Amino acid sequence: MKKKILVVALGLTLCFGMTGCQSVTKDFGGSTTIELEPNQKLEEITWKDDSLWYLTRPMTDDDIAETHTFQQSSNFGVFEGTVTVIEKKE
Repeated sequence: MKKKILVVALGLTLCFGMTGCQSVTKDFGGSTTIELEPNQKLEEITWKDDSLWYLTRPMTDDDIAETHTFQQSSNFGVFEGTVTVIEKKE
C-alpha cells in the first residue's frame, strides 16, 4: 500500500513540475503553460471535463503577441489552478 501511495505522489510531483498536466492543474491546482504556434491569437479558453479547449485565429498585422493568464477560483480557495497562454508573433 505504501508503494502505491509513493508512486501516485511521485507521479503527481512529476506531472506538476515537468509537464504541467492540464487535468491535474484543473483538479488539484498548480500551473500549466501553453505556447501557441507563432502568429496565432487566443480567442477563448475553457474546460470541458478534464480537457482544456482553446480557440485561436491567425494574427493580423495589427495584432500584438500577448500572454494570457486563465485562473481557476474555487469556493474555499483550495486547489486553484492557473493556465498561462503565450502568443508569439514572427
